[in-house]
Amino acid sequence: MKIIHILYIVSVAAIAQLAAGCSDSVRYRSVEGGVWNTTYHVTYRSDRDMQDSILWVMRQVERSLSPFDSSSLVSAVNRGDSVRVDSLLSRIFIVSQEVNLMSGGAFDPTVAPLVNLWGYGYRSAGVEPTQQAVDSLMMLVGIRDCGITPDGYIRKKHPATEFNFSAITKGYGCDLVGEMLRRNGCEDYMVEIGGEIALSGMSPRGKEWRVMVDAPVYCDTAVVHERMAVVALTGCGVATSGNYRNYRDTGSGRTWHTISTADGRPAVTDLLSATVVAPSCMLADAYATSCMAQTSDAAFRMLEFVPGVAGMLVTADTMLVTSGFPEIIK
Repeated sequence: MKIIHILYIVSVAAIAQLAAGCSDSVRYRSVEGGVWNTTYHVTYRSDRDMQDSILWVMRQVERSLSPFDSSSLVSAVNRGDSVRVDSLLSRIFIVSQEVNLMSGGAFDPTVAPLVNLWGYGYRSAGVEPTQQAVDSLMMLVGIRDCGITPDGYIRKKHPATEFNFSAITKGYGCDLVGEMLRRNGCEDYMVEIGGEIALSGMSPRGKEWRVMVDAPVYCDTAVVHERMAVVALTGCGVATSGNYRNYRDTGSGRTWHTISTADGRPAVTDLLSATVVAPSCMLADAYATSCMAQTSDAAFRMLEFVPGVAGMLVTADTMLVTSGFPEIIK
């Protein structure tokens, strides 16, 4: 599952703590690997090896929600096949509608054809878009005008409307792995997929999990991890979104992967990155994306308005921290 609509930049400091001084540290297990064209790391406290179950959850997410897999459920919906939603697609669809409403339309998975048009999606046009092409696809956008029928089918705004939930799927995947671990008696865990993190219980140190947030640093040749902040967290999800790593240079200038639902073009705002903490990683993922489609002032107001959600917004000149954001560890 190749998720490239948004590039997440939270790094995990907790992995290196496995050897730290905790009398029960031998009961913590660590699993890591590659999935969805990114990496994953899972640290959990259990007497059982849960690796097979972790991979099974990730496979279920891919089979349901990957627009890059032609055999997935969402791909069938995008083609217009007569298929019923499963529990995964239903849940992520409903949450996406809620975030769309709370963000004033900034978050909208039906922007998928425009993401493809600008070269960041699962189907690239391969040429620089014309205004006519943008305008024609804007008529397809609007998750508020879509719905799920009582018998379990997605009702589209337009037959050509498509969905790309990539800006929320990795966070949702973290939550689903966490839910599986809890069903199997694991209360202490850290699940990280591509930088999105779901946290519960205590780290191997016997304290909250420590998460490092990268500074927004442009680099054309490599991924740069420069520490900007460290926060201690548990019982929540955390995600960071930024435009400084996933961009393209075109004949008319540089474009970024976050597409504005206002005009169908790459969003141009003063934000460099947004780190969001929320009750679930799915919500953190979605609201971090929403921030990057808005100005820092608008994103700040949105985060202050949504219950249980807090954020740290970075511009070229300043760092804005909403109420409720955890204390930054120096």
